Amino acid sequence: MKMKNNNDVLSGFWLAVSNAAPPIGFFLYFRHRAQYPNKAKRALISALIGIPIAIVAGYIMNTYILG
Repeated sequence: MKMKNNNDVLSGFWLAVSNAAPPIGFFLYFRHRAQYPNKAKRALISALIGIPIAIVAGYIMNTYILG
């Protein structure tokens, strides 16, 4: 039976922050990649998903709301 390391899970708060601000997700990835690989992978994936979301949201804001 494999024991789960509770420290190797990215919290919901940091998941949302790394999705909303991808540089923070990249920082969390590089900070935790050696000691907590699952936490680092989750932060990196969230940051990579956050980039296209930010681009689309920026386009919508500039075109339809501010323009």
